[in-house]
Amino acid sequence: MHTNDNLTTERKTFVTHLECSETGEKYPADEIHNLSRAGKPLLVRYDLAGVKKALSKDAMAQRPPDLWRYRELLPVRRTADIVSLGEAMTPIVPLPKLAAKLDGAELLVKDEGRLPTGSFKARGLVMAVSMAKALGIKHMAMPTNGNAGAALAAYASHAGIKTTIFCPEDTPEVNVSEIGLQGASVYRVNGLIDDCGKIVAEGKAKVGWFDTSTLKEPYRIEGKKTMGLELAEQLGWDVPDVIFYPTGGGTGLIGMWKAFAELEAIGFIGGKRPRMVAVQASGCAPMVRAYDQGVEHAARWENAHTIASGIRVPQAIGDFLILRAVRDSGGFAIAVTDEAIAAALEEAARAEGFLMCPEGAATYAAYKQSLADGRVTRNERALLFNCATGLKYPLPPIRRTLDRHKPIDYAAL
Repeated sequence: MHTNDNLTTERKTFVTHLECSETGEKYPADEIHNLSRAGKPLLVRYDLAGVKKALSKDAMAQRPPDLWRYRELLPVRRTADIVSLGEAMTPIVPLPKLAAKLDGAELLVKDEGRLPTGSFKARGLVMAVSMAKALGIKHMAMPTNGNAGAALAAYASHAGIKTTIFCPEDTPEVNVSEIGLQGASVYRVNGLIDDCGKIVAEGKAKVGWFDTSTLKEPYRIEGKKTMGLELAEQLGWDVPDVIFYPTGGGTGLIGMWKAFAELEAIGFIGGKRPRMVAVQASGCAPMVRAYDQGVEHAARWENAHTIASGIRVPQAIGDFLILRAVRDSGGFAIAVTDEAIAAALEEAARAEGFLMCPEGAATYAAYKQSLADGRVTRNERALLFNCATGLKYPLPPIRRTLDRHKPIDYAAL
């Protein structure tokens, strides 16, 4: 077998079955699935003992630096089904000035804005679309706050799969435009993302498209978990002390928690885990409320609003999985105001030259708040997630002008 996987058609894969995240009921792997019979997300399970025998850290180090280097822990069985737009490993960038300002230890940010379509949604959707191609799905539909729809449109068009996408009417213009330009039929809906989700579910019943909503298919988690695989490898097969993750549907948080368990099972990391912190906006914080109340399910958040549209998810189907990961890790859920998000965004851009998206800036605001209230200590190594490029969002206008025909006061410049 060639070391370069692109040259092979069949791959050794280790998927054994799918499993209901609530009941543990097993489902066959190579069939089309949405939720389990219990109405809960399905998780992909692997022969981890087989992976442990087949894969070494040295062998992995020889592979191209992209998401597919973790193929033994991914669900796509045939190389021919991979629908790639170049999913490079994303860098971990230190923020030393911000850390020094806060008298903190190491502050790191994983910059997911470098992925295709400019956000971490590419990870989940490249896997969902590759598996849809493998399973013969012809038409995919989803609700989106913007970035997920853009990723689905791009990958599905690349694969020759039709897409229909619904977004709240106030979704940023750039997101709606890129979704349409990348080949999807996109509609603005007078409601929030869960209202859009109801339209997708009704359409599934009526016209038979595939419901690609967050956690309503099994494979977005598998794509998102590569964030955990990647950051562990980038940190020398270690994990940070605490991870601040912008949480809407929570696929990435659930996926990373799964990744760390799988890495331990194959002997790549030990039992140490990062404390997982679910970051939400105070205008839409169902997980924070459920965490504070000590309950396992989060009631719908009414009148959700925030400038960080990516985490404006009033109700998440994976609520119990998010809360379980947060609690099992010794982490917590925290809400930050839009004012704090805007200030954090500006501070990171001016101090470090790092332009975060609002959802990413929410993690920095949450880190500052957690240091202040003592939930995180200054000697802990913290990793923030910037989930999309800040260039996708409206930026403040700059009004300064200079008339080249008049005398210029250079000292004032």
